[in-house]
Amino acid sequence: MTDTTIPTLLSRDSGEPLADQIVRMISARIDDKQLRAGARMPSIRRFAAAHGVSPFTVVASYDRLVAQGYLESRRGAGFFVRERAPLNTALRRDDPDSAGVMEKRALDVVWLVRHMFRQMPGQPTSAAGVLPTAWLDGQGVANALRAVSRQNGSALLNYAGPQGYAPLREQLQRKLAELEIAAAPEQFVTTLGVTQGLDLVAREFCRPGDTVFVDDPAWFLMFGSFAAMGLKVVGIRRQADGPDLVEFEALAALHKPRLYIINSVLHNPSSTSLSAAKAFQILRIAERHDITMVEDDIYCDLHPGGSQPATRLAALDQLQRVIYLGGFSKSLAPNLRVGFIAASSDIAQRLADRKMLATLSTSDLGERVVYKILSEGVYRKHLDRIRARLDAIRPSVLRRIESLGMILEPAPTAGMFAWADCGRDTNVLAARAMDEGLLLAPGSLFSPNQLPSTKLRLNVAAMEDDTAWRFLERSLA
Repeated sequence: MTDTTIPTLLSRDSGEPLADQIVRMISARIDDKQLRAGARMPSIRRFAAAHGVSPFTVVASYDRLVAQGYLESRRGAGFFVRERAPLNTALRRDDPDSAGVMEKRALDVVWLVRHMFRQMPGQPTSAAGVLPTAWLDGQGVANALRAVSRQNGSALLNYAGPQGYAPLREQLQRKLAELEIAAAPEQFVTTLGVTQGLDLVAREFCRPGDTVFVDDPAWFLMFGSFAAMGLKVVGIRRQADGPDLVEFEALAALHKPRLYIINSVLHNPSSTSLSAAKAFQILRIAERHDITMVEDDIYCDLHPGGSQPATRLAALDQLQRVIYLGGFSKSLAPNLRVGFIAASSDIAQRLADRKMLATLSTSDLGERVVYKILSEGVYRKHLDRIRARLDAIRPSVLRRIESLGMILEPAPTAGMFAWADCGRDTNVLAARAMDEGLLLAPGSLFSPNQLPSTKLRLNVAAMEDDTAWRFLERSLA
């Protein structure tokens, strides 16, 4: 019997023990049926040599996998993948009524998010929506955390106010002023990232049966979230300089949406930004049809400004019809989960009340850490390094994408994403990649209708690893 091959995905820079990484890597592959019951694992010596770890680390990992029911040890023969009975038998593969459900769940938004969270620390794939951890300022976050911990201990033990840590909101006021958005501290509400911000806004403004507009393509996670609220999600075709205005006007008259969620700057997944002319027209259409615009500016700090001007709806509207969302998960640390909403005073108070009813408050500790980083000036230098690194790697990545026959329309000049047309169904490509332990982000997941697409979102910062390139070269040849 031939031993199973396990890809080398261990990270020595993540801070996570190697044994923990091995256990998580192997258990995830078994859960995803990439390692089948009865398959023989590499011997301890072979695994240790292939992954550059000690035999003791492999022994500890295998023993834990045996204890957790993933492997079995056969005396004199080695370790084998154990047949695992499902803990939840509500859906069985041999049940004809469940077959369609199982097939549908094979490649959807939940599939992508679940597998993104299973990626090994420090080793983001081309499908990831974040920068590699090595690009982020882990030491700066650790220093800020230590500084906060030395403050008055009793202040860290109580609930925070519903609107969030006051000094951070004052700092956010200065941050938005640089974007020409005027907002007083009482117009901010802190959140657990932009995800919670969108959830609060949707629950405050919409009722089951209401329509919400999104860009098409757009950030996929909100599609499922809004659908779970009973909302109808309608996509507006995104062009290089913003949404298709003719389609926006026509569909607004037809559906009478409550909200339109839009990426004005560094749109996900195309990394394009609104033009000033189109931004003015968007606000005029929104006023005619009484639509509240929700501007998701999570990629704000990755935009260079200067020679690449960016127009924000909130700067034109000054938070009258526009609700502005931002955060620090893409530029500082996803694990801090600190985001914010900026809106008119009345709306901010309503959202703070809704937040209080849902979660009482957000983490005062995380908000103090972010405030410490923003207020001491190191954040600007950190952003300069990230943008410079993206600018340095982007041209060669885009050339290599095009050399494989993929089309970039347009080619991104900032941000972390490239939106490439592969000329074939990327659902099929993603399924084939998954068989090889590689995660891709097919275009179908970025559209609310989830139809097959030839597009693929690639994370420029995560393309330094040749694994994805080798797969794409073979698959697109």
